[in-house]
Amino acid sequence: MKALVTGCAGFIGSHLTERLLRDGLDVIGIDCFTDYYSREYKDGNLKNALKNKNFTFIEKDILFMDAFPDVDYVFHQAAQAGVRKSWGGDFEIYTMDNILATQRLLEYYKDCEIKKFVYASSTSVYGDCELPMKETRMLKPVSPYGVTKLAAENLCYLYYKNYGVPTASLRYFTVYGPRQRPDMAIHLFVRAILDGEEITVYGDGAQTRDFTFVDDVVEANMLAAICDSQGEVFNVGGGTRIVNELIGVMENVTGRKAVVRYIESREGMSGIRWRMPV
Repeated sequence: MKALVTGCAGFIGSHLTERLLRDGLDVIGIDCFTDYYSREYKDGNLKNALKNKNFTFIEKDILFMDAFPDVDYVFHQAAQAGVRKSWGGDFEIYTMDNILATQRLLEYYKDCEIKKFVYASSTSVYGDCELPMKETRMLKPVSPYGVTKLAAENLCYLYYKNYGVPTASLRYFTVYGPRQRPDMAIHLFVRAILDGEEITVYGDGAQTRDFTFVDDVVEANMLAAICDSQGEVFNVGGGTRIVNELIGVMENVTGRKAVVRYIESREGMSGIRWRMPV
């Protein structure tokens, strides 16, 4: 069996790549090392996979590839991340990397005999939705990033409905774990607490956020790949946490008191952010 993992040098993509290799699959990884964060992190993410003889790495941009590998499974993890950066002039990057790149893959693999096309979506597609977030709820994203992830979800369904591409879309709830991107919540919060820097909470901190361990997200991808369901969407979460409780956990782990400032929520934002000192 062969699998393609796009965004294989990323946080989740690298963990998924290693799991597939451990399970005995031949894995082809694609990554173009976008500049959203330092390549140094991504090179480190790929270190283990590159030692495996069953791993083939392609350093290319999906948008500029004429053909893709002959595989049994496609795990499409590649995307331009980040809610805040998706506003304004950067939106073009998100439409290219999140929508058009997904369409290119689906268009190619619609003519191939693949077993499953698993797409990594996000709970950003829900917007300001009451809990619990159910897959059947009306979707109203409140950020350009969420709009692009929803558009790619819709493309997956279109290619399933019209061409029979066996798709599955997984809506990730805030993923954490080893190799977490340096711009992501828990990575930044712990660093801020250790350095005595301020954590900014948008809202009163009583709101809930679901945090999911990366191994559980990988397992969800594996299950989505082998299940009989096609054209469906699944939430992937690990259990709800109150934002203020999360800060308390980090204080206990680090043995230090967090410096927290509460401010009014902003466009497309909720929960905690760490503000770099000027």
